Amino acid sequence: MDAFSLDLLLQARAESGRLYHEFIRTHDLSVGLYVLPAGGADPQGPHTEDEVYHVISGRASIQVGAADHAVEPGSTVFVGADVEHRFHDIEEELVVLVAFGPAEYTHRADHQQGRPHGAAAG
Repeated sequence: MDAFSLDLLLQARAESGRLYHEFIRTHDLSVGLYVLPAGGADPQGPHTEDEVYHVISGRASIQVGAADHAVEPGSTVFVGADVEHRFHDIEEELVVLVAFGPAEYTHRADHQQGRPHGAAAG
């Protein structure tokens, strides 16, 4: 069993100097902590796997495809593979738990070979 403390995860993420800190990774699942500063920009693009965002703290909006939704502590958002999405209008530092299924970039090789997966596959 692995157990994690939010305080220690936030510290590890801050020490890394990166916005995203992955702390669980198996073939079928990866989980990380994503932190965006108030007034900051979200640089991410579509991912090759489905993902779930759960807002721990902060306030912002998220655009998923053509839909736009306000998020706050307790908000949970599903984003299908290959769907454009981005947090914006970040009012308070945003701390988000992120889960990918399967693990982030598991399908990258398929995408590079023109075989996309997920909701946006055509």
